[in-house]
Amino acid sequence: MNQDFLTVSDLTRHIKQLMDRDSQLQNVWLRAEISNFKRHSRGHMYFTLKDEKSKVQSVMFAGNNRSLKFLPEDGMRVLVRGDISVYEPYGQYQLYVKEMQPDGIGNLYLAFEKLKKKLEMAGYFSSDRKKTIPSMPQSIAVITSPTGAAVRDIITTITRRYPLAKVTLLPVLVQGPDAPLSIARAIKQANESNRFDVIISGRGGGSLEELWAFNEEVVAEAIFRSDLPIISAVGHETDVTISDFIADLRAPTPTAAAELAVPNIHDLLTTIYERKARLTRATETRLLQEKERLTYLTKSYAFRYPKQLVEQKEQELDRLHETLIRESSRLLEKKQDQLHSVTQRLHVLHPQERIKQETKRLLQSDQAIKRAMTQLIRDKQNHLSLQMSKLDLLSPLKLMDRGYSLVYNEENKLVKKTNQAPIDSMISVQLQNGKLQCEVKRHVDQSE
Repeated sequence: MNQDFLTVSDLTRHIKQLMDRDSQLQNVWLRAEISNFKRHSRGHMYFTLKDEKSKVQSVMFAGNNRSLKFLPEDGMRVLVRGDISVYEPYGQYQLYVKEMQPDGIGNLYLAFEKLKKKLEMAGYFSSDRKKTIPSMPQSIAVITSPTGAAVRDIITTITRRYPLAKVTLLPVLVQGPDAPLSIARAIKQANESNRFDVIISGRGGGSLEELWAFNEEVVAEAIFRSDLPIISAVGHETDVTISDFIADLRAPTPTAAAELAVPNIHDLLTTIYERKARLTRATETRLLQEKERLTYLTKSYAFRYPKQLVEQKEQELDRLHETLIRESSRLLEKKQDQLHSVTQRLHVLHPQERIKQETKRLLQSDQAIKRAMTQLIRDKQNHLSLQMSKLDLLSPLKLMDRGYSLVYNEENKLVKKTNQAPIDSMISVQLQNGKLQCEVKRHVDQSE
């Protein structure tokens, strides 16, 4: 039998790959009870999550559990988020936990994360839109409960640090179903009054449910739309709300918010005293320098002998005046020489002068051409006479003077042999003074 067999490792690995690719098994939320909780020395947490009918082995690694604000224990009901996968050495599936919250605030936590993601995508948390807190505000609006410890801490701190600032309490509800609208209305009133430079909004510490008013969208919208810079001071340093993300500045506590809102007047006075001392020293130093300069000028020659100084200046003025006249004359002569030179050059280069020169050159060229043509004609005439003399010597007419003649047949061709003039044909004999028309009667060869 030929059949392929899988190893246990191959089977387990294949099941793990199937589960890892299943999106429904990734980033799942479970509500369950913890049992068999164990914290490893390296920080990892191993436990079982169960309900009335089932249980699943779970692990939460140290990198994910460092941010937990509570210590899990057996019997605790929790909300967890994680991925389902297979632990290959044992071939069992388990939950790899990434987040955990006590079940009592699980729904609130989910609502917090949902609103946070929505506002972040809308740009409410962008640092580009955050406004600068004024360094020395004159009027501060405090939006909080009038009966809580937060308002006392804020007013006490501002009065101690910067008593020049005017603090106005805008009392609101900070807890309960009516708190979000109360806080949003107070932020809007502070903006519309045009009386304040900055707003401090917050309350003292509490549970997530007690701080929930600052996680509502209506409060987030009011902070985002505010024209005044807002400092958020909700709860303790470990408490984080939606208002903290949107506000222009987050303070860990109400007291810290007051410290961030105003400078310390003692530090300002110290700075003023230091600058006053520096200004005094600089003024005294400058005054001493100017006194020394005045003493130097008082002892100078100009103050001791003003008449002699004026006379020296008069002499120097005369010398400079003579120098000016001399240099002016020299410069004028130089410019006149330059003008004369330019005028001469201009005269030489003037178009009329150029025309005269070119006309003269043209006449000279014409005469030279005429002389050359006369000489050329004379040379050609001499050459022609010489050639005519040579031609005359070679002319047939000269031969006729010695008794020679030329014979032409009927075709007017020169007859050189007897066969070129047949019997009974007509020939013409060219003599010196005319022609003879003859008829050939017979041929006489030289051999006869």
